[in-house]
Amino acid sequence: MFRILAINPGSTSTKIALYEGKELIKSENLSHSREELKKYNKIIDQLDFRYEAIEKWLEENSFTSFHAIVGRGGLLRPMESGTYEVNDEMIKDLKIGVQGEHASNLGGLIAKKIADRFGVKAYIVDPVAVDEFEDIARISGMPEIPRRSLLHALNVKAVAHRVAKDLGKSLEEMNLIVAHLGGGISIVPIKKNKMVDVNNANEMGPFSPERTGGLPVGDLVKLAFSGKYDLATLKKKLTGEGGLVAYLNTNDAREVERRIKEGDKYAELIYNAMAYQIAKEIGAMATVLKGQVEKIVLTGGLSHSKYLTDKISEYISFIGEVLIYPGEDEMIALVEGVLRVLNNEEKAKIY
Repeated sequence: MFRILAINPGSTSTKIALYEGKELIKSENLSHSREELKKYNKIIDQLDFRYEAIEKWLEENSFTSFHAIVGRGGLLRPMESGTYEVNDEMIKDLKIGVQGEHASNLGGLIAKKIADRFGVKAYIVDPVAVDEFEDIARISGMPEIPRRSLLHALNVKAVAHRVAKDLGKSLEEMNLIVAHLGGGISIVPIKKNKMVDVNNANEMGPFSPERTGGLPVGDLVKLAFSGKYDLATLKKKLTGEGGLVAYLNTNDAREVERRIKEGDKYAELIYNAMAYQIAKEIGAMATVLKGQVEKIVLTGGLSHSKYLTDKISEYISFIGEVLIYPGEDEMIALVEGVLRVLNNEEKAKIY
């Protein structure tokens, strides 16, 4: 049985878990206080600090033997989906933050340091920078602003693999639409194992618990030049204070559903509007596949809500059968990607 250590750095914590095959042996969420982190000017400067915290955890639990180490993929250059061995070129790009600074950039770097110590290989799996767009999908209407592929690739692809396995098929022979419904929403048409389009969850598509999604662009430009906002404030309004937060002052769908049950008609309107916009985006992505959609898959934290998934399904069931794979488990998704390589189901890709 393969023993795999998975590492997922977040803004103020580092999740770590040891698996034997797909069985979880032990996991921990290593919290990092603001006081500990504020001494570092850049995220990359936290590398040794986070590595040492993991080393301490490994020593405390007497974990000394692994077949592979896997880290959350960061903001790398555009790349195909898959499992990648961490190499020198990847390390260079993670260190400089080639597409920006993010805590996930530390995942591959920490994995490599630990892997080198134990004499095994380090991997990443399906980072947010996965780009399998067809050229036609990149055209936006303004040459200076191409459409970009940034998405919840790790969970989308992991769920797609599970669906294919459950149906006894290969992803290479299927067309799916996978809708990741969480704090951000990614709706992805998958054509023969390629994620050929997506709404950028920070800028397009349906609004979500915290993000505005696509907006009337003329009015947004006017707002930007109104003098009321600087760039940082407006960006926060779009990606942290939009969606349910803006309308209902909460990002908790359970709270919204509680209000609806108590007769709050405004909460009902807004929540139903989110379902409506999600369904519209799924319909749009069905056209990318020319209507040849085998299954529509709803996943992510919001897909635990029967109210929401039922509302969405009312709009889209004519397109294809709707499957619900609720939740998001990034750690097992990382491990499953490495297992596909170790079990010779896939080959590790080269960055």
